[in-house]
Amino acid sequence: MLTHAMVGTNDLAKAKAFYDATLGTLGIAPGFDAGNRFFYMSPGGAAFGVGKPIDGGAASFANGGTIGFVAANKDQVDAWHAAGLANGGTCEGAPGKRPDAPGNAYGAYLRDPDGNKVCTFCQLPA
Repeated sequence: MLTHAMVGTNDLAKAKAFYDATLGTLGIAPGFDAGNRFFYMSPGGAAFGVGKPIDGGAASFANGGTIGFVAANKDQVDAWHAAGLANGGTCEGAPGKRPDAPGNAYGAYLRDPDGNKVCTFCQLPA
């Protein structure tokens, strides 16, 4: 459904360290440099990008916005959350079952170093 999702950053190096670490736990290769932004590619061809705003203004996060990443299992969710905390992120929801989410969901939430809200989820076996 999506070609890409993008979040802004005010510090490319700090953001790249955060996303290389967190997305690396999900088996995603380090982001590739595209000037004032970098991108991570999914096996299906969709991209997630992080970059300086094109208008030259300061990056800010979306109130109510969340970008979610797929985890294969509970261990990946836990590793993703730990990597995020170790690389400048803040906890927005510790790893655990999410009874209000569809299925038998297990997930975690973080704010990246710029305040963008991201999460990762998997479905636990029934």
